[in-house]
Amino acid sequence: MLIQSKNVWIADQFISAQIEIDDSKITNIYKYNEKDGAYDYGNRKIVPGFIDIHCHGAYGFDTNDANDEGLRNWTKKIPNEGVTALLATTITQSREVLTNAVANVAKVVEDGYEGAEILGIHFEGPYLDMEYKGAQPKQFIAKPTVKEFQTYQKAAKGLIKYVTLATEADEDYELTEYLYDNGIVVSIGHSASTYEEAVFAFAHGARSQTHVYNGMTPFNHRQNGLVGFSLRVNGMYGEIICDGNHSTPAALYNFFNAKGPDYGIMVTDALMAKGFEPGSRFIFGGNEIEIYEDGSAHLVSTKGLAGSTLRMNEGLRILVEKAMVPFNYAINA
Repeated sequence: MLIQSKNVWIADQFISAQIEIDDSKITNIYKYNEKDGAYDYGNRKIVPGFIDIHCHGAYGFDTNDANDEGLRNWTKKIPNEGVTALLATTITQSREVLTNAVANVAKVVEDGYEGAEILGIHFEGPYLDMEYKGAQPKQFIAKPTVKEFQTYQKAAKGLIKYVTLATEADEDYELTEYLYDNGIVVSIGHSASTYEEAVFAFAHGARSQTHVYNGMTPFNHRQNGLVGFSLRVNGMYGEIICDGNHSTPAALYNFFNAKGPDYGIMVTDALMAKGFEPGSRFIFGGNEIEIYEDGSAHLVSTKGLAGSTLRMNEGLRILVEKAMVPFNYAINA
């Protein structure tokens, strides 16, 4: 198959080019109109497929549901917004629910599915801070231990690739070091960590932060917190929800201006409510949530933010058009 456009993203810029695709892989790049028979997208932009490393579900499915057909429907439909790979993301729940959830992802990967590639599992919780738990159900928040994590990883058949962790609660950084040593990303999130504690977590293997600005200690010029750590430490990756609701366009700009083109990660933190109309209500992590007109999800009980219904292509538009983030930063993210 041949496709072409006058705006193909190559080498951090848009150029006129033709792309040859064989068996779902790019096999060659040619000059625009070099070969006959290419489908021409004109001036429309062709960019790499998006990878969403923090997404709980969509179209009525949540990763915690442990429903194989729901997961298959999600991966099949999500490429409509440009997502070609994802980490199926859990939320804090009972051991039984989480074990079934990760086992279901492993089963679907083993049995086969269509659409976006499941790169693994983002294990968000249950090792979180109570104060900064957000929409995570407090009754299931647990103390991090290597032994318990190993039971989840066994059920997941090794598919847990990324763990959100309140590292300040990890005694002697035991789990942090274990995860790092086993090639699993430790992401500081839903955390009451101070700036100084975050520095030590980095020293012991933490390499990312979960939805920066949200679920973490804020920046103050005398107490810099996790937000200050994110803006200061360029070598630390940071996810950020680019819906314009969880963080203003100005905050998005400041984040990417500090991070540069390589360490910011655009995520949706999308819920099972993605694809449904505003006003729809769902149960998420045992809590009832409602979708507002702007697409954000809120706890019915407290009105607090609880996630999004963001589409990745819309997140790209917000970054470029509203936050004024350079296009190469936004694409890399």
